Amino acid sequence: MAYENIDAELINELLGDGRASLRSLAEELDVSVTTISNHLQELEEEGVITGYTPIVDYDKLGYDVTAVLQLKAEGGSLPDLAERLGAHDQMISVYEVTGNYDIIAIGKFHDTDHMNTLIKELLGDADIAESATSVVLNATAENEQFDLNTD
Repeated sequence: MAYENIDAELINELLGDGRASLRSLAEELDVSVTTISNHLQELEEEGVITGYTPIVDYDKLGYDVTAVLQLKAEGGSLPDLAERLGAHDQMISVYEVTGNYDIIAIGKFHDTDHMNTLIKELLGDADIAESATSVVLNATAENEQFDLNTD
């Protein structure tokens, strides 16, 4: 393997199996275990790889409702509001965005009552000027990651 692509190839292998052993990664990439270990350590130290986590199917755990919340923030409250939203257990993604709204937040809920409770709580927040909520009917792609180009 050409060493200029080893980091991308290593990341691609880990995307396929985050629990792969150093030995199996070395065999797959045709380099030494030490080389894999060193590159992996560098990727972690540089913050390229920030952790290893399972991909959870929330539907199978009873979180049957996914909601997309669009929020307008009052004045200069955007960073604080986004941080507070991100601290909610049910929020799986929170983005500061351009366009008609300032924040897009995606949450997972057991049911519409559970979702409604959080939305009512949020609407009581003085930093939220306006909101719109959409319930996801079908997720065709979710939690997807993509392989890095190694050409």
